[in-house]
Amino acid sequence: MFFSIFQTFPSLFLFPAAEPHMELCQWWRHIVVFLLHAWIPSCFAQTTPPVQGPETLKFRLSGFPRKHNEGRIEVFYKGEWGTICDDDFSLANAHVLCRQLGFVSATGWTHSAKYGKGTGKIWLDNVQCSGSERSVSVCKSRGWGNSDCTHDEDAGVICKDERLLGYVDSNVIEVQVDENKVEEVRLRPVFTIATKRMPVTEGVVEVKNKDGWAQICDNGWTPKNSHVVCGMMGFPHEKKGKKPNHFLVHSVACLGTEVHLAACPLEFNYGNATESCPGGMPAVVSCVPGPLYAQSTAMRKKLKMPSTIRLKGGAKYGEGRVEVLKGSEWGTICDDRWNLLSASVVCRELGFGSAKEALTGARMGQGLGPIHMNEVQCTGHERSLWNCRYKNITAEDCKHTEDASVRCNVPYMGYEKTVRILGGRTRYEGRVEVLYTETNGTLRWGLICGEGWGTEEAMVVCRQLGLGYANHGLQETWYWDSSNVTEMVMSGVKCTGDEMSLSQCQHHRTVSCQKAAARFSAGVICSETASDLVLNAPLVQQTTYIEDRPLHMLYCAAEEDCLSKSAAKANWPYGHRRLLRFSSQIHNIGRADFRPKAGRHSWVWHACHGHYHSMDIFTHYDLMSANGTKVAEGHKASFCLEDTDCDEGVSKRYECANFGEQGITVGCWDLYRHDIDCQWIDITDVKPGNYILQVVINPNYEVAESDFTNNAMKCNCKYDGHRIWVHNCHIGDAFSEEAEKKFEKYPGQLNNQIS
Repeated sequence: MFFSIFQTFPSLFLFPAAEPHMELCQWWRHIVVFLLHAWIPSCFAQTTPPVQGPETLKFRLSGFPRKHNEGRIEVFYKGEWGTICDDDFSLANAHVLCRQLGFVSATGWTHSAKYGKGTGKIWLDNVQCSGSERSVSVCKSRGWGNSDCTHDEDAGVICKDERLLGYVDSNVIEVQVDENKVEEVRLRPVFTIATKRMPVTEGVVEVKNKDGWAQICDNGWTPKNSHVVCGMMGFPHEKKGKKPNHFLVHSVACLGTEVHLAACPLEFNYGNATESCPGGMPAVVSCVPGPLYAQSTAMRKKLKMPSTIRLKGGAKYGEGRVEVLKGSEWGTICDDRWNLLSASVVCRELGFGSAKEALTGARMGQGLGPIHMNEVQCTGHERSLWNCRYKNITAEDCKHTEDASVRCNVPYMGYEKTVRILGGRTRYEGRVEVLYTETNGTLRWGLICGEGWGTEEAMVVCRQLGLGYANHGLQETWYWDSSNVTEMVMSGVKCTGDEMSLSQCQHHRTVSCQKAAARFSAGVICSETASDLVLNAPLVQQTTYIEDRPLHMLYCAAEEDCLSKSAAKANWPYGHRRLLRFSSQIHNIGRADFRPKAGRHSWVWHACHGHYHSMDIFTHYDLMSANGTKVAEGHKASFCLEDTDCDEGVSKRYECANFGEQGITVGCWDLYRHDIDCQWIDITDVKPGNYILQVVINPNYEVAESDFTNNAMKCNCKYDGHRIWVHNCHIGDAFSEEAEKKFEKYPGQLNNQIS
């Protein structure tokens, strides 16, 4: 370097002949400063991108306390997890790292080990990204393992809680142990016949290693070890007192609360494999399946689902927002201190295995009603979440944006092997094909008749394939190629939407399809996220009243079919109609915008109201007797959907005016005020008595939602012929079954409050 500088600037090194001593010192100082400026950056700010390819690196978020989308950033390189120093760290760095973690972007970053100090190597220092890089490995840095930092300077990132399109959550549970020890665990059935029955509940425990699968020595094997293995396999418990070549592992000593065998103390044998288990046998585990996975009807009846805890809003079985029943009202759990130990107690209580993920920040959508628990702390041994330590909630502590949720380990059933979707632009859409067994035993793929196919059926297919929620169930698929499969093998498919596979749905015994051409076969479009609409029940209760409206003011309403049938026989324009009026405020608390099923080309212009209506049937308004008989209806023939208002920090996106886009944004609501046309039930012909007011959103499931059970709202009504009392308004699944039965049995006036 010195020689190259001498060649470039020779005049700098020509010594003056007669300079005073002071000036000579000044001259040398300039030389030294110049050399340092030229030499130091090349040593301490390596600009050559690291050689490690982005596809060979792993990233994770660690530390405590934190939420699922934030934490100390750790990178797996050369077989070892390490951290990144906060020197020169920036938001641009965080953007790159968040994308590698599967999030769309970063909202912030942290320094000085905010999430606690890491261990092991500090892999990267002085990282400088522009923000557009595909991987942090191509950003400028000092190079892998070259750092002058301590773990007091570990960097962290805060990612936007929105996943990249097509991101698939990993099934690998990260535990901070040497990953070369135990990565995967399986149960290998002892008998051949058992391999054909799903799920596999009993077998030899085997662990994955470099040479394939190896067994575990059963010397010292305990029920606690079995408990951990069963939890990983998706089962809540192990069978008691059950104990029944290449041995890689022995001396396993689990506590029973671990979510992965790798987190237990293990001894490994790398010597003579045949002598590693003296006097012992391979460890065999036998698990008890939960109610959903029991192989016999008798076992299913014996194993009942708990009545005080449930999961809501998840796309798959074993995942969702955690809700608990306190008194007679369902409520959520705040995510403060929410972790895998507590999540595993929930999963096992519900009949699944241990927890795969403990999710925070309302990842499975926001709940409604009260938040019953905060700072839940379980040891992992509890049989019920109510046995864990927790704090009661106050209004200031938590909001529904902090609702806790879980992803549980569930038994492998192989359902994805019996259905497929082909022909779409992405793996999330296509024509549905099922694996069909002919009378001679031959297996082949056939099409499904599209007649009657809808959202509920599409929900089952998307769940079966692990592709999230159903966006659309299609009855025609002419725009997707079907040259490989042309025959219909299933028709009349009718699902409730809760089935694990299409084989559990009803269908015709023999194929009966009027439009049997391939273009009329069933199709689906799946999505990782979905909307979730709920009605503001207290607002209905607060705004309900009766109005006697003159007929001469109801021509527009009659034109839009918003009055009962007897109005057609009235002496227009004289007389009046008695209307039960109320406001309806419909919130989207899901994770995707709610958009009308019909495209703009098929929206209908309504001159009376001066805008386009995008849905024919969006909500049913009904007045029913105690036994469920409908006595009056106000079905609101058409709707325009827009963002009336939104939560703080959320911007409106949809507006009906000027042929604008229609829908309801996540975090926003559409308000139909009590004083606008058709926002009523015509009760002119209703006699005095006790009734139930019911409002049902999206009644025909025309648009996909993550949860349809919260779409109905009910209230008790007492009508005396002049006034109406409305009370006890609530969402259909907000109360316990006992409270709901009591509500319908005794719908009379419980108080004297006039709403």
